[in-house]
Amino acid sequence: MSDLYLFYKPWQVLSQFTDDKGRRTLADFIKTPDIYPAGRLDYDSEGLLLLTGDGELQARITHPEFKLPKTYWVQVEGQITQEALQELSRGVELNDGRTRPAKARLMEDPGLPPREEPVRPRPGKGTSWIEITLIEGRNRQVRRMTAHVGFPTLRLLRWSIGNWSLQNMKPGKIKQTRVHLPSKERKVALKPRKKGIKKEAK
Repeated sequence: MSDLYLFYKPWQVLSQFTDDKGRRTLADFIKTPDIYPAGRLDYDSEGLLLLTGDGELQARITHPEFKLPKTYWVQVEGQITQEALQELSRGVELNDGRTRPAKARLMEDPGLPPREEPVRPRPGKGTSWIEITLIEGRNRQVRRMTAHVGFPTLRLLRWSIGNWSLQNMKPGKIKQTRVHLPSKERKVALKPRKKGIKKEAK
């Protein structure tokens, strides 16, 4: 059994414990020693960040071989169209290659806690909310995808990673859980299959 920590990262907090520019970091919220993020979340994004002190569990969560789905709630500028959602679902051509097929759908306003700096769309544009589920993690991928189809991202929250989610959590809070990783999977996490693996962009 390994300890896994779910953290609801607020907006404009770095996914690391130190910073030489005086920005807020995980250290402002997390006091548990010797745990580290399994993956990252952009400074200007909010939502679920997983942390653990178990290197094998960290590899299991982050390695693209295991394709853990990540679901994002995205507020975009404008009233997004079904055509744009279909394009996101099929995959779009970015400057680092075509994205994999995803799940994208229109959703109701999820009623998130107010952000410290309110979202401000351009006059007359309005906003809409979409849910996107990916099985890859390129740098600022969701933002680039929505911009590509003509609906810039204004607010981005990662709701879930695999079976872990922000259910019943509040910004800045951390929750501990226990994870059982079978010995066979632990070995696989350290030595994933080589064939067909494409390294995720950081």
